[in-house]
Amino acid sequence: QVQLVESGGGSVQPGESLRLSCTLSEFTARSYSIGWFRQAPGKDREGVACIASYNDATYYSDSVKYRSTISRGSAATTVYLQMNSLKPEDTGIYYCAADTSNYGYKGFCVDPADTGAWGRGTQVTVSS
Repeated sequence: QVQLVESGGGSVQPGESLRLSCTLSEFTARSYSIGWFRQAPGKDREGVACIASYNDATYYSDSVKYRSTISRGSAATTVYLQMNSLKPEDTGIYYCAADTSNYGYKGFCVDPADTGAWGRGTQVTVSS
């Protein structure tokens, strides 16, 4: 069983930053592409950022590009999502997921369908 646990969410004001953490096994982190996704009430799930397993290539949604960075921690058991200049539209539940079906890090980020292993999510709220 692939297990992932998100943390680091919270309530912040527009313009502030958060760093989300996804904790997983080293095997999972290095075997599969890892992605961060989010979903707001009444909205479709959106791929935010993904990182490849083989060379750490990254992909970002246009909505967060230049404001966010996905990275692996020095310990291979963590994948971070640093989000800066947060906007109200960034509000949602953020999930990390592993591309256990080898969909591909770009394709996985764009549309994982019903594939992958998912965490339970962490809430991010951006408001005044």
